[in-house]
Amino acid sequence: MNAPAELSSMHQRHQKLGDGVSPALPQPKKFANVQEERLHRKQMLAASFRLFSRFGFDEGVAGHITARDPEFTDTFWVNPFGMHFSHIKVSDLLRVDHRGNVVEGVLPVNEAAFAIHSRIHHARPDVVAAAHTHAPHGRAWATLGKPLDIISLDSCAFYNDHVVHNDFEGVVLDVDEGDRLAMSLGKNKGVILQSHGLLTVGDSVEAAAWWYIAMERCCQVQLMAEAASHGKPLKTVSKAAAEQAYPIVGSSYSGWFQFQPLLARISKDQPDLYD
Repeated sequence: MNAPAELSSMHQRHQKLGDGVSPALPQPKKFANVQEERLHRKQMLAASFRLFSRFGFDEGVAGHITARDPEFTDTFWVNPFGMHFSHIKVSDLLRVDHRGNVVEGVLPVNEAAFAIHSRIHHARPDVVAAAHTHAPHGRAWATLGKPLDIISLDSCAFYNDHVVHNDFEGVVLDVDEGDRLAMSLGKNKGVILQSHGLLTVGDSVEAAAWWYIAMERCCQVQLMAEAASHGKPLKTVSKAAAEQAYPIVGSSYSGWFQFQPLLARISKDQPDLYD
């Protein structure tokens, strides 16, 4: 997950314009062993829950973010059922196997979390993490049953990289429904679940969480733009502009990188999340 060529080119131009030599762009951490990588993924998971709570993405007991275990790859880490996002610490996280059994931890797991995430992790070996909550703007947009229009630079991150799953059958408690959802997701980073909400995935916890934050905000912006336009069609970004922007704002590195300032913020404000 190295910085894409477009970001490297921008960095080189910045060096030429500046008085001195700018430091290299930060890169994802390299791990000495699976224990170190496991701890990092759990820390990012706990930080993501704290951020989601701060942004108002929690809704009662609904919502879950998962991270694949780096050693036992058919298992994943997830939040305990019924614990508020703002309270979740590293030590609270559960490890769940492909049958829904809690193999590490003492609290119960959300059945919907297992039904959805187990099938996504099974269908997408490239996915490290997946995020789904009932955030308000994504939930409102999901009632429309259509993909986002590419109306802004930020929405270019989802250009040809999100879909709509319109097979809503109520609360997801059956792995068959999880399979159908995973099939709809395909190779994309995001899916709009009809009458339900949003789900995003990434090759790091940081990227998956950032894509959720970004997609929720794109839904909010489009809802606002449509309300302001009084039903008139919105002006979309041109195909050429979207194709130029996507590798810069939509790459997995960009998702990881854009999460870093948020991580620094929540780590400073709520250091107990690492307990």
